[in-house]
Amino acid sequence: MSFYNFEENADPAIADEHFMRLALAEAKKAFEVDEIPIGAIVVCKGKIVGRGYNLTEQLNDVTAHAEMQAFTAAAQTLGGKYLRDCTLYVTIEPCVMCAGASYWTQISRIVYGANEEKRGFTKINQNLLHPKTLLKGGVLGVECGALMSLFFQQKRKQS
Repeated sequence: MSFYNFEENADPAIADEHFMRLALAEAKKAFEVDEIPIGAIVVCKGKIVGRGYNLTEQLNDVTAHAEMQAFTAAAQTLGGKYLRDCTLYVTIEPCVMCAGASYWTQISRIVYGANEEKRGFTKINQNLLHPKTLLKGGVLGVECGALMSLFFQQKRKQS
């Protein structure tokens, strides 16, 4: 896993946009291989320690969501299952499964792009997150949502 160091004292809003753009790059990788285009990055102390994009079709695994891929990569990089002092950047609001997994990682922050109106965890119960996890939505939400919309428009045209 290559590390990308972003100044820890950078403006938080600028840092959030920067890392969300990198998560969006992961989502574009998913788009290119005909996966639902969701991407995720885990950042610890200004460094990327995990990244992932949806691989559910390629791996034939319903749990192979972008967040799960990023959590696994981050845990391997850091050498432990807890992701305290880390932030998850994900292009679309996490589903219930991924929000539940974030609880067990004890991740400090989750920053997401676009809302997921049908299956986003906030529609169910925001208490799925660890009590110390901070949540921020809407970072580059228009761009993140546009990629999802394009993907499903193309799918409808194919069928």
